Amino acid sequence: MNDLIEFLKHEGISADLVEEVQHYADSHAVKEELKSRIPVPHFHYYGNKIWEEALAALLCGKNLMLAGEKATGKNVLAENLAAVFGRPAWDISFHVNMDAASLIGSDTFHDGRVTFRPGPVYCCAENGGFGILDEINMARNEALAVLHSVLDFRRVIDVPGYERISVAEDTRFIATMNYNYAGTRELNEALASRFVVIQMPPLIQDDLQRLLKDQFPDLTAKYNKQFALLFLDLQKKCENGELTEKALDLRGTLDAISLMQKGIPVRDALDLGITNKIFDSYEQGLIRDVIAARLPAKLRPSEVFE
Repeated sequence: MNDLIEFLKHEGISADLVEEVQHYADSHAVKEELKSRIPVPHFHYYGNKIWEEALAALLCGKNLMLAGEKATGKNVLAENLAAVFGRPAWDISFHVNMDAASLIGSDTFHDGRVTFRPGPVYCCAENGGFGILDEINMARNEALAVLHSVLDFRRVIDVPGYERISVAEDTRFIATMNYNYAGTRELNEALASRFVVIQMPPLIQDDLQRLLKDQFPDLTAKYNKQFALLFLDLQKKCENGELTEKALDLRGTLDAISLMQKGIPVRDALDLGITNKIFDSYEQGLIRDVIAARLPAKLRPSEVFE
């Protein structure tokens, strides 16, 4: 957490907000057995305006929704927020077959009798955690209705046949969603109204280069810039409808550079990280053309790193 506080100070985030976050983290103790749930982020989110909006919303006790296209850093920011507030996190990945029991909990047998097995939302609410509701618009709206009383002013969970619990004061929920993924649907208005919504902007070149420098300090300045521009080229092609969103894969770009560090040829590494995830040969050809415009055909990994 201290590293993230220093990161925020270095980024020029409002000193008042940073001080409030630090006070919040210091004054809200976490049970020893839950400390392992406090995230240790592998990536930092870059973007002062988004950071300040998100911190302010959570400090005001609001639940947060991060909406945006692929590769805008929604999950990275959600993890960073849980870490900087020093809260245990419950990651809940939504899918079309999710039901209320998957969220709140269900009956189970224990020691020869029926008992209640708490679900992730129940555990998060009881322990003052940060619940990360990943791709919330993948689930059916009728399954999500159980969250209404958790997210609004009532802040309670009624478990049929069991007790009613109050949501801990320091509990927050952070939802992420992308309308363009296959299987997603329109979010119910009643649910959406219970969140403060941040529209996540696309990554810009400066932030991409800083991310690459953080992850690969030995990447040369020249190829740090070229890999950032390669990602932006693919992003532009996706925006223009020349490529599908499958081609826009920041994780794949980072994976490819990691493979280069192990000696995999540059073009082969980019095939493994990006191109081969597309199963249309015409689109694969377009991606290779974009790569060829940025990187020499015989570029060796030893030239990419210092």
